[in-house]
Amino acid sequence: MPEAAPAQRASSKGRRFRRRLRTRIIASFALLGVCLTVLFAYASIAARQRVESQLVEDVMNKNLDASWRSYVATAGKGNLDVQVQQMRAFLYVPENFERLRQERPDWYALEDGIHPLSGVDDNGEPYSYKLGVRKTPNAWFYIAYDMSQVARGEVQFKRTVYTTVVVFTLVSLLVGWWAASRVMRPVSDLAGRLRAYRGSSNPTQLAPMFPEDEVGELAKALDDYSMRLTDVVQRDREFNADVSHELRTPLAVIRGATELLLTRPNLDEKVHQRLLRIQRAEQQCSDLIGALLLLSRNERGQGTSDVAKVAEQLLDSHRAQIGGKPLELVLEGERGLVIDAPDSALSVALGNLIGNAVKYTQEGKVVVRLLDDAVEVVDSGPGLSEEDAAKLFQRGYRGTHAGHSQGGGIGLSIVSRLCELYGWQVGVRPGVERGVVATLRFHPASP
Repeated sequence: MPEAAPAQRASSKGRRFRRRLRTRIIASFALLGVCLTVLFAYASIAARQRVESQLVEDVMNKNLDASWRSYVATAGKGNLDVQVQQMRAFLYVPENFERLRQERPDWYALEDGIHPLSGVDDNGEPYSYKLGVRKTPNAWFYIAYDMSQVARGEVQFKRTVYTTVVVFTLVSLLVGWWAASRVMRPVSDLAGRLRAYRGSSNPTQLAPMFPEDEVGELAKALDDYSMRLTDVVQRDREFNADVSHELRTPLAVIRGATELLLTRPNLDEKVHQRLLRIQRAEQQCSDLIGALLLLSRNERGQGTSDVAKVAEQLLDSHRAQIGGKPLELVLEGERGLVIDAPDSALSVALGNLIGNAVKYTQEGKVVVRLLDDAVEVVDSGPGLSEEDAAKLFQRGYRGTHAGHSQGGGIGLSIVSRLCELYGWQVGVRPGVERGVVATLRFHPASP
């Protein structure tokens, strides 16, 4: 796992880099430059080759015609006259056809027209020429046009074209980088201002800082969204504060009345137990209100908690609610674990785990085991399916064994949110033989 983490971070960084708008703009310009220059180079080379071939063939055909006319004019006694320097003319009369077939069999088999020939001579030197052929009953005319100079020119031309492709690509890349910087500068400025407002409850309007263009419209939309979101958050905070204040008052009355009644002498045992139950319920309500208020503000409460003490209080509270179930609640492990969180947060998180174990275990034991940096709640209930384990901490999800039991499926969702707020970890797994083991860990697990 530690070796895979850097690879995952590098892969994520690579994906973010590929998805950046600036990178896409630069790549688009570079790709456009490459495509245009490659297309231009291909068209230039093809046009040059076609024009050059056409010109050479025209020259050779003219010389073939001139050679024929010279032969006819001199009655076969004059020399062949060639107008171009890199050309050579050859004339063969019928009595020399056999010698031609032996000396130049490739020429002998050619039909009338222009034919490209290339290869390596006896000295190992490459040659390339075009051969014009004109065959008549009285004589065969051959004109060889040396293409080596043309080939050298073609190599130089292609080299020039390839250099042009590279230069145009670099120019396109620079233009793309410049254009992307110009285009993305307002967007980057907008993102920087948004990051600067992080954590501010009253952000400054962004639209006046940008011109009336697409980025300005985006800034206006963000301002509108920010105002609506700020109003929603403000109303939510005011509602939570009002509810917390209004609920604390009657709870304080209940707590005062209960404490006063518990001080009376000669109190009936059943009444005493009911008053203790009311007192525990009031404490649970106060803890839950405090935890929910902290979650709504997304801030941690101050204070420390003795985990063993809170766990013992929660077990005492649930023992009074077991009824007639043959269920034993046990606290195991070493005392002394103290965490940096108020009792209300720990009571809500651990209380939900214990409450679920008690609710779904009909007989046997529920063991709360104290570890060095965690608490385990082990029950002997019906167990847990894979689907339940995957969705158990989702808001509103009720497990397979919930049946017609009361509850909206938000208890474990609150536990998960508290763990995110305080940096804890919570998880469930099947027991050794049956039941479920829920673990609340107060420090992040080592990789």
